[in-house]
Amino acid sequence: ELDIVCFEKSNDWGGQWNLTWQTGVDSTGEPVHSSMYHHLWSNGPKECLEYPDYTFDEHAGKPTPSYARREVLRDYILARATKYNLKRFVHFNTIVRDVSFDPATSIFTIRTEDAKTSEVSVTQHDYVLVATGHFSMPHIPTFDGFESFPGRILHAHDFRDARQFTGQRVLVIGSSYSAEDIALQLVKFGAAGGVISYRTAPMGYRWPSTIEEVPMLTAMRGRDATFQGGLHRPGFDAVILCTGYRHHLPFMAKELRLVTDNRLNPPGLYKGVVFHANPRLMYLGMQDQHYTFTMFDAQGWFARDLILGRRTLPDEAGRLEDMRKWEVRRCA
Repeated sequence: ELDIVCFEKSNDWGGQWNLTWQTGVDSTGEPVHSSMYHHLWSNGPKECLEYPDYTFDEHAGKPTPSYARREVLRDYILARATKYNLKRFVHFNTIVRDVSFDPATSIFTIRTEDAKTSEVSVTQHDYVLVATGHFSMPHIPTFDGFESFPGRILHAHDFRDARQFTGQRVLVIGSSYSAEDIALQLVKFGAAGGVISYRTAPMGYRWPSTIEEVPMLTAMRGRDATFQGGLHRPGFDAVILCTGYRHHLPFMAKELRLVTDNRLNPPGLYKGVVFHANPRLMYLGMQDQHYTFTMFDAQGWFARDLILGRRTLPDEAGRLEDMRKWEVRRCA
């Protein structure tokens, strides 16, 4: 039997699936976690996302479309958690300030702060699982001329509604999921046009006539943009940076902190979960993600079984060899 406690800095669960009007910092002065925006739909079919112990048909009581709105997915996730009464384990409005480890006792010490009262608490634990996600701290590049651009510049993390850009000409920088979806939403809700600036290669879709893909931005001069190869496009009202996110874990002691970019096998994690330098620490959901819900579940089960002794870890050499093989596959 496990004594489980979950620290959650928000006042409710739902994580990224919660939609908020807030950007920057929230009412407690903490960075806004969610990058969610209005009119978002899943970009993956529900058949690749659903939990084996709680299907979409069970949840809805009838067959449902493969691609779901944000509200439907959030409701599905929370309904499954409610089915198992998981809220009893969660301390809401609790900000984790630092996590340290004492090798002499094999005990973690966690310092938390109440987001409402600022009261500080210290607790001790045998194992720590970090499941904060990594899509809340934006990666923000800069370009020549940004400081004098008279329009609005924002990261996709702060994008909330395409209707804010009705009638405007928007430059979208990036060439992955967010760039694709936001560019299409801009046109759908009345933007005058969109230019997508890619770093390595165009997405190459059959875009509406009002969307154009061009190479990477090199400079802004006023409202006009220049791209690699000398291409020019004039008259932008806004720039949206769809440039990804950084793993940001400032509450973890340096020797416990995962340092990685967005990849399928983060370095230093055995089976993508166990922190090699301290196997009592596990990271969930830190990979570049495709089949998200099912991957999170599998990682959670793996962590549970290790803690309960149902599975045993290889020795240090065995873990290193396994991680090496995965890195060879990644680089192949």
